[in-house]
Amino acid sequence: MTSKLEQLSVAYGVGVDEIKLWVQRRWIRPARCDGALAFTDADVARLRMIVEFHRDLAIDDEAMPVVLDLLDRLHAARVRLRSVLEALAELPEAEQVTVLRHMGEETK
Repeated sequence: MTSKLEQLSVAYGVGVDEIKLWVQRRWIRPARCDGALAFTDADVARLRMIVEFHRDLAIDDEAMPVVLDLLDRLHAARVRLRSVLEALAELPEAEQVTVLRHMGEETK
């Protein structure tokens, strides 16, 4: 699903120019379709998060790239962990127990 830039501006109370700046800074990475920005649901969710960080947490433009990078890394780690857990689930139960025991020992 795509959303028009103007619709997002109105919906989130953010100027079109500010959203364009966030795109320029690569905080949001919509595709281009016929010269217009095409926002996916994930882009819209990220935009909403940036707006909330600015308004609710007073995260400024200098700190925002650090916060977004940390969130991106956390998301990537969760995706990798999900893959590891799926692979673990395919192992025989005895091997699962061994792996989980080793993981528990590493966290102590």
